[in-house]
Amino acid sequence: MHIHILGICGTFMAGIAVLAKQQGHKVSGSDENVYPPMSTQLQAQGIILQEGYDPKHLSPTPDCIIVGNTMKRGNPMVEYMLDQHLPYISGPQWLAENILRDRWVLAVAGTHGKTTTSSLLAWILDYAGLNPGFLIGGIAQNFTVSARIGSTPFFVIEADEYDTAFFDKRSKFIHYHPRTLVLNNLEFDHADIFPDLKAIQTQFHHLVRTVPSNGLIVCANEDSALKDTLALGCWTPIEFIDGNNAVWQAEQVSADGSQFTVYYQGEAQGELNWCLLGRHNIHNALAAIASAHHVGISVPQAILALAEFRGIKRRLEVIGQTNGVTVYDDFAHHPTAIATTLAGLRQRVNKGRIIAILELGSYTMRTGVHKQSLVPALKEADIALFAKPKGEDWGVSEVAANLTIPAQVYNSNKEIIAAVLANKQQGDHILIMSNTGFDGLHQQLLAELTTQ
Repeated sequence: MHIHILGICGTFMAGIAVLAKQQGHKVSGSDENVYPPMSTQLQAQGIILQEGYDPKHLSPTPDCIIVGNTMKRGNPMVEYMLDQHLPYISGPQWLAENILRDRWVLAVAGTHGKTTTSSLLAWILDYAGLNPGFLIGGIAQNFTVSARIGSTPFFVIEADEYDTAFFDKRSKFIHYHPRTLVLNNLEFDHADIFPDLKAIQTQFHHLVRTVPSNGLIVCANEDSALKDTLALGCWTPIEFIDGNNAVWQAEQVSADGSQFTVYYQGEAQGELNWCLLGRHNIHNALAAIASAHHVGISVPQAILALAEFRGIKRRLEVIGQTNGVTVYDDFAHHPTAIATTLAGLRQRVNKGRIIAILELGSYTMRTGVHKQSLVPALKEADIALFAKPKGEDWGVSEVAANLTIPAQVYNSNKEIIAAVLANKQQGDHILIMSNTGFDGLHQQLLAELTTQ
């Protein structure tokens, strides 16, 4: 069967492409934003990438078109597909019907930490010899791909609350029917499709309704939005993580979060020394350990697995060290993610200077919905450099002016690079935060730093 995917380079749709290829299908796809790491992963899998949305990409006619949720009416390929009555389906529905049916699905939902927690969980299961399938919105260093079918009933999926497709406005995760569900946290996000937090809670409540009574919900202990959501109705046992009186806790925590002891029901289970930083990643680890425990993996074995976890691309990933300067890439897309990433890095570098470079790439960020939260989110940085959002009119310059550290807004990567070169010092840590390719800033900056 020939499957063509619209929006193939999105993290979710790239995973769908890999799974379809592993099933033996011929897979091709179209996208207008083709950049690593997803583009290189797809090409390595022998998947045909076509840039742009020319209807000619649908000739000869594929057997099925999988439509990504970034596709809208008016897109040339969408209009051609509809006018020609070509067969199409959403990514989540295709996944549910072709991959997840009859699997033990372990889904990770929440505003933050989905990719990290899903990666940790998939690695624990893999380390334990369970060879799980998975679809994750990033590439863990322990794996070479973001998705695989696996050979056992277990399937780990990053469960996104974003809408399914232009013809199905339910959250993606409604299609997954998990037996094990992680609810990591819940804040307002995705202002392009949700008017307020309550609307997101409604979708999470619908997700909770799909978990069987013999399943398990692993939930953040001190998240009031999640507890309010569960109060709407829950028919599944819950294990709370992280915080007072939680079933799963971390104690004896080092300053940077790279070492801690795992407790289950008040009993110490073992000490974890690992490469990740920050309290948020301890939370993610507890969620992954609790979920793995639900499928029968002992806590000590899970701890051994996480000690060998090597991190995730674009999650505080060191992409280069040159002339005494370290450059990091991080996917931070929300003030809370920015704050926790900076806090973890601060604990690691101590008094070392952190230069934070931000691209406000998501709809919620670039339209100023979280304007008031950006100033406190950047408190651990020493210098903040903003890329001016395209079409921005809400005053990102005011955010920069309100910071107590040197901060400036720039119109281009060239200007940002010039500012870094003018301000850098030996021992600096440059943290680039963006949920896009940032027009190649990472490699451009590294190249310039190398010549200095």
